Amino acid sequence: MSLRVTLDFTEKDLEHFRNLARTAMENTDEQPREAIIANARSLLAEVDANVETDYIRSRLAQLQVLIDMLEDTGWGMMEVGQKRVLAALAYFNNPDDLIPDNIPGLGFLDDAIMVELLCRELKPEIEAYRDFVQYRAAAAKRRGVDPSELNRSDFLKTREQALLARMRRRRRGGGGSSGGRKPFQLF
Repeated sequence: MSLRVTLDFTEKDLEHFRNLARTAMENTDEQPREAIIANARSLLAEVDANVETDYIRSRLAQLQVLIDMLEDTGWGMMEVGQKRVLAALAYFNNPDDLIPDNIPGLGFLDDAIMVELLCRELKPEIEAYRDFVQYRAAAAKRRGVDPSELNRSDFLKTREQALLARMRRRRRGGGGSSGGRKPFQLF
């Protein structure tokens, strides 16, 4: 049996979380990139060792995707994207978060909520990275190469070729009732 609990955050509640995230963002420049990532890994290890709750575990597991995005040299995340992801991870370096992590059962609830909010904010970056990882695995298998040999430029080139092929198919597809010709055709 499972139980569904719905939390309704007011604009004031969300503003509180935004302020916490902004403070973390402002402190990102003061912390080395490696320290931010190491602290996020440490949090994941702590959750893995001490948390039984599936909700919290599944939300905090999303931090691994953010870490992977930063460390995947094949992905080659742009600087702007890196700053956004580092700012999100920096929140978890703050020992004085909303609910102290040492409270059994609830200590990581605020972290789980923040991960959910931050991942919604980073959804375009996360989806693009997941598309890339999926492409890389399939292309590596198809070509018989190690996935680490494929990078973002391969991915983008493949996407561009697919887009151009789709445009050509649409042009050839025609429409209208005059033997495949369009009612107004210049070319």
